[in-house]
Amino acid sequence: MTHNAITIAKSTSPSQSPLSGERQSRPVIASADPIIQIANVSKEFNDFQALKNIDLSVASGSTVVICGPSGSGKSTLLRCINGLEPYQAGTIQVMGRLIDQRTISEGNFRAHIGMVFQRFSLYPHMTVIRNLTLALRKVVKLKKAEAEDRATAMLELVGLPEKANARPAELSGGQQQRVAIARALVMEPKIMLFDEPTSALDPEIISEVLDVMRKLASEGMTMLVVTHEMGFAREAADEIVFMDDGTIVEIGQTEDFFRSARTERAQQFLNRIFYH
Repeated sequence: MTHNAITIAKSTSPSQSPLSGERQSRPVIASADPIIQIANVSKEFNDFQALKNIDLSVASGSTVVICGPSGSGKSTLLRCINGLEPYQAGTIQVMGRLIDQRTISEGNFRAHIGMVFQRFSLYPHMTVIRNLTLALRKVVKLKKAEAEDRATAMLELVGLPEKANARPAELSGGQQQRVAIARALVMEPKIMLFDEPTSALDPEIISEVLDVMRKLASEGMTMLVVTHEMGFAREAADEIVFMDDGTIVEIGQTEDFFRSARTERAQQFLNRIFYH
């Protein structure tokens, strides 16, 4: 996938109901071998077991939404995938490589897994362009002009080329999160992980971030998204993973999950989301 070719187009159509709207058709670049393979993974924090025997396969080019109640292990799972959290049992393979301490220490490998957090985590004393070029200069060792060219292309992708010289405090929350996405994309990752990327945003600017994510999904970026935005999940996801109490309760194709979730726990969750 060539990210520089992506352009962000704002949707002008009214939002559809997450229950009645149809997903937008999009190409999915499926592969015989999963780009992420998780087998029997467990994770503990002291005496608390955050993940319990997790099994999950993610095909290249697919968008997988992970949902469930707070404290169910969703964010912990993402952090294990990109090596921010160690796990005590099982295996996680990404692009055929086992995620362990040796792999994590390889900066170039970690660059293939972009992550966007709930909080924007931008350096407040740096301009937007410096936030985007820092890792390119320090990790990838690009020259300043090349790093700035790549960063500028990513700012155009997320619709913020005019903010290159602004500081984070001068941006809205939605703009800061779009810069955070651009900062991850500038490393040209093969996989993007999103951990509740809209939870810290005001409702009226959530669409700014979701528009970028929809575009990435439509272009075939492999994405794992932890979110409560079920409208986005219904529209953009290929699969839904429902978690509760550190376990995967249900995995299903998007339309099947929303039309008739198989487990009572998932049905309860959807009812609370849509009919509270």
